[in-house]
Amino acid sequence: MTKTITFACMHFSIAFGVVYLLTGSIMIGGAVALVEPAINTVAFYFHEKLWNRLERRRRLRRAQVPFPFTA
Repeated sequence: MTKTITFACMHFSIAFGVVYLLTGSIMIGGAVALVEPAINTVAFYFHEKLWNRLERRRRLRRAQVPFPFTA
C-alpha cells in the first residue's frame, strides 16, 4: 500500500505541474490533479493485485509440472 501512496503523491504533483504549465490556472491544475491521478491510482492498485495473483498462479503451475525425464 505504501508503494501506491507514494505513486499517488508523485502522480498528483506531475498532473498539477503539467496542467498548470499548459493553462496557467491553479484551479484547473488542481482539479485535474485531484481527479485524474485519483482514478489512475485506484486502477493501479487493482492492476498490481491482479498482476501479483497471475504471477503466483504461474509459479504454482511451474512447481506442479513434473520433469519430463524422471528416473
